[in-house]
Formats: sequence, structure tokens, C-alpha cells
Amino acid sequence: MTSAKDPRRLSNVIGIDDGPFDHAHRGDVPVVGAVFAGPRFDGVVIGRARRDGADATRRLTEMVAGSRFAEHLQLVLLDGVAVAGFNVIDVAELSRRLAMPVLVVCRRQPDLARIRAALLERVPGGRRKWGLIERLGAMEPVAGVWVQRAGLDLDAAGVVVRRFAVHGRLPEPLRVAHLIAGAVATGESRGGA
Repeated sequence: MTSAKDPRRLSNVIGIDDGPFDHAHRGDVPVVGAVFAGPRFDGVVIGRARRDGADATRRLTEMVAGSRFAEHLQLVLLDGVAVAGFNVIDVAELSRRLAMPVLVVCRRQPDLARIRAALLERVPGGRRKWGLIERLGAMEPVAGVWVQRAGLDLDAAGVVVRRFAVHGRLPEPLRVAHLIAGAVATGESRGGA
């Protein structure tokens, strides 16, 4: 695993976000990775994950590890702990499979009680998915956002967020992934990242 002891060395990152989808949509949802080398936008990878499924960890591993950028990547940034609705990512397992730290970033602290209720009452496999969220631990405030992490400490997470937050509090790789995912899914990007 890439050492996060000196977070300034974490310069090659991929920010991952999913595209929007209609409430009635069933099936796969586009997932986009925006690759950055320091402040430079270097490329895009596109994958898919099942709406409310259980394949996010495997699909993200394949998307990142199978890309031409894989050998240089040092950190994965995730826009939340799930993609494609409630397809919850096993963040520790993703970090282990990719042999690099993974940092989950949210603008606001999520309403965990509401998420738990939704998972347990309405989502197939919700108990297992809630277990993944619980094992990851509580979100922590740092550098104006909320984070969860695997493979790096909170100080390193703060350095990474501040370093890549160019246009607001959200790290640029996540902002760009959000814009591209929106365009892939709907034909044009929207704000809100």
C-alpha cells in the first residue's frame, strides 16, 4: 500500500462519482473516475455499477486497476460511501484490493439514522450494507468537509482535501468526476458538485 505518512507525496489521485439516474431506473448506472496528477487533470475512466446492487467494490476495483493510470495512482477519492443509489462500497476492501488509501468525502455530515432506516427497511441486502457503513466508522470533520478513510490518518486526509480543493471545499477530482458523470448520464453536466 502507498504510504500516507507524507500526504504531500499523494499527488496522483482518482476522484470517483456516479451519474444521476431516474427514480424508476433499474440496472446499471455510469460511474466516472477523474484522474489527476497534482493539479493537472490527466484522464477519465468510466465504469458501471448496479442500481442498489452489491457490486460496487468489485466494479470500482476493476475500473481503477484495469485502467492505464493504475500504476501511477496513489489515492482514491470517493464522493460518498455508495454509488448507484445504495450500492455501498466496502472501503477497507477497496483499499486492500487496490493497495492504496481510500478517502470518502462528503460536503455535509450524512443523516445516518435516515440512511440506516432506508437500508434496513427498503433495500435488498440492507443489513450487510449497513454493516459496511458501521465498520468504516463515524465521519470526521476536516478541512471544511466530512471524511471516512482507509489507509491514511485524519491529518493526511486534511492535507489531501486542502491540496485538491481548488474551487470550493470539494477536492477537484471529485468535482470534475461529478460533472463528467452528469454529462455521461444525461448528455450535459450540471453544477451541484
